[in-house]
Amino acid sequence: MTENPERQASKDNSNKWKHIWLQFRKHKGALVGSIIFSLIFITVIIGPSFWPFEANEINIRERNQGPSLSHPFGTDQLGRDTFARMMAGGQTSIAVGLAAMLLSLILGSSVGLLSGYYKRLDGLLMRLTDLFLSLPILPLLLVMMLLFREPLSEAYGPERGMFVLIVMAIGITSWMPTARIVRSDVLALKEREFILAARSIGTGDTKLILHHILPNVLSPILVSATLGIANAIITESALSFLGLGFPPDFPTWGRLLNDAVEYLTLYPERVFWPGLAISLTVLSINYIGDGLRDAFDPRIRGR
Repeated sequence: MTENPERQASKDNSNKWKHIWLQFRKHKGALVGSIIFSLIFITVIIGPSFWPFEANEINIRERNQGPSLSHPFGTDQLGRDTFARMMAGGQTSIAVGLAAMLLSLILGSSVGLLSGYYKRLDGLLMRLTDLFLSLPILPLLLVMMLLFREPLSEAYGPERGMFVLIVMAIGITSWMPTARIVRSDVLALKEREFILAARSIGTGDTKLILHHILPNVLSPILVSATLGIANAIITESALSFLGLGFPPDFPTWGRLLNDAVEYLTLYPERVFWPGLAISLTVLSINYIGDGLRDAFDPRIRGR
């Protein structure tokens, strides 16, 4: 007696994800990166609820203190607890990374799907992608910050306006690699037998793209997502370090680096902590991306 096709498909899908997880576990760097990123994420999200100091709590009597039991990372020139500011800055930096990555994936995946599936749109969309790739990203970001900083700050407030601006700026300037990767996969997929069979029974283009092609290009999209988070965190930190990011009283890891530069010779640890947080976060995310790329590669899984 033959097995129910839906049950067989569900079983095959379960086995696929099982193989992916087993292959991911074999990548030691990805496993260690997942643990480190999880610890950082949990600390910055939950930590402020249990920490006795607020990020912007000023105590002039305790300014410029070194690491101690009450202030593990010391205090700054206004007596604010550095560890509390690190956690608050991590929330902002990671939130910017996730939001900018999501926008970049939506843009890149949409352009890649349309370009790969519709031949008449391929030339136009790829030339648009080449145009964005040819633009100098950092000068473009700086111009966007200067042009739209005031209008968005007036419309949404200083913090929310800058969050929207930075996310939009990073997302709009980082979707191109995802578009190219998705396009190449779609070009190969649309000539496969199951796509031709679905088209032969009258399946519409929209359903074909969403139900048959998109699920089969999720692996490169997920890999691009991990790398996109790391790129967004670095870009936001660079903008904040240059003084073009969030307001001075709104901590991010890049802003903490900017504030610490003036005291580099006297208190070098102030540069060390945010720099270490950025490095560990970006490095762990990159290792996770490497592990996902290997896990999703059918040749490595031996399938």
